[in-house]
Amino acid sequence: MTEPQNPEHTTQRLPTGATEHGDVLALDQSASSAAYDPVPAKERGDGGAGRFWSARRIPAGIVALVALGGSGLLLYDVAAVRADHPAMQWRRSLARELAERPLNDVWVLTGAAVAVAAGLWLIVLALTPGLRDLLPMRRDRPGVRAALDRTAAAMVLRDRAVEVSGVQSVRVRMGRAKVGVRAVSHFRELDDVRADLDTVLSTGIGELGLAKPPSLSVHVRRPAKKG
Repeated sequence: MTEPQNPEHTTQRLPTGATEHGDVLALDQSASSAAYDPVPAKERGDGGAGRFWSARRIPAGIVALVALGGSGLLLYDVAAVRADHPAMQWRRSLARELAERPLNDVWVLTGAAVAVAAGLWLIVLALTPGLRDLLPMRRDRPGVRAALDRTAAAMVLRDRAVEVSGVQSVRVRMGRAKVGVRAVSHFRELDDVRADLDTVLSTGIGELGLAKPPSLSVHVRRPAKKG
């Protein structure tokens, strides 16, 4: 006996497509399998696909604003000094503090730690793709890249799992390298339910069309006793 499906949580495969230039394409959600046009074998790509890279607009904007403000203020002060005006108070104070304060001072060490942490954060952002919620799909059409949202993929696998006989409820955690499934079975042998879940979910993961299919981990238990 399977768990009744809530119409509000009905899952459809909703991959997110993107062109080589990063433009997002919304695929037709109402297309049926009868209208699907398979890709000819000679037009298919090699199937490999890398992760999508985030534009990092917010960090880049913050760094640009800080650099623009700091350089503009410093340029104004230098120009004022060149025009025989006294330097701003903040620059005189900063020069005096840097000349007199020892390197082992708490404020010097704190400022250095903050600068190092900010630099490491920017390096990590520059070297990592981001967009961890998007799972790259196989490149079956040249010039087109597609990805599947992890939440949508988890809901697809959950809908498959609740159709297995004996499954009362399922929780699916979709990762980039591993799918964790925890099911509650109220009848049938647990080993039989686990075997059916392994078969159904392995097939479901393959049908998601991911470039790097994740591994599967299934745990089945009995419902907790009331009282």
